[in-house]
Amino acid sequence: MRDRLILLPGWGLGISPLEPLAAALRGLDEHLRVEIEPLPEPASGDPEEWLDELDASLPDNAWLGGWSLGGMLASALAARRGERCCGLLTLASNPCFVVSDGWPGAMANDTFDQFLAGCRADPQTTLKRFSLLCAQGSPDPRSQARQLLAGAPHTAPEALLNGLEVLAQLDTRQALQAFRGPQLHLFAGQDGLVPAEAASDLLALLPDVEVGLIEQAGHAFLLDDPHGVAGAIQAFLHESGDD
Repeated sequence: MRDRLILLPGWGLGISPLEPLAAALRGLDEHLRVEIEPLPEPASGDPEEWLDELDASLPDNAWLGGWSLGGMLASALAARRGERCCGLLTLASNPCFVVSDGWPGAMANDTFDQFLAGCRADPQTTLKRFSLLCAQGSPDPRSQARQLLAGAPHTAPEALLNGLEVLAQLDTRQALQAFRGPQLHLFAGQDGLVPAEAASDLLALLPDVEVGLIEQAGHAFLLDDPHGVAGAIQAFLHESGDD
């Protein structure tokens, strides 16, 4: 099913941020089946349980991709599936969202802890703050933040907290090194959540994969230029495909 692409969304904001990109991709290639799958909601913040649910529900032998947390989950699932995954693409997705050993280009631990505490105390205010960070670097950040928040689903507070726990625990460096299929990773130069240096760090870790940095863009760059991002993805799929 090299004509099938599954996209996974980021934390808290649902599938709507990916819809313009999916539409642009379908417009470029009528034979490409693009599907956006919501993130699972297991009653746990254990990444393996999330991956088990995704592995059970998503079709085999498709391209896997995702934005932010969705890209991290797609990376881990691609490594788990190996040859049963056609290839991988991630958008504004850091192999480690929070700083860890050997990966400084990520969110500081104390900043993330404050974010987690805020989500426990007031999920809606935290989601609003998150949408503003996603929109940082956009040509019209306030408008984009409102758009992101307006499209967000009504997620239970416990599910939001579980998602943050998964975000903090996932480290996809080994998964990315283990996965032998084609990979494309796109980052943003003005990202308020994933430092731009993550792009060069990833290229140093994986010199044989495609890594791109969109300089004048923020975390939600897929909303600012869905057609440009779709063009880059379509070129990657074409170059990596059987033809």
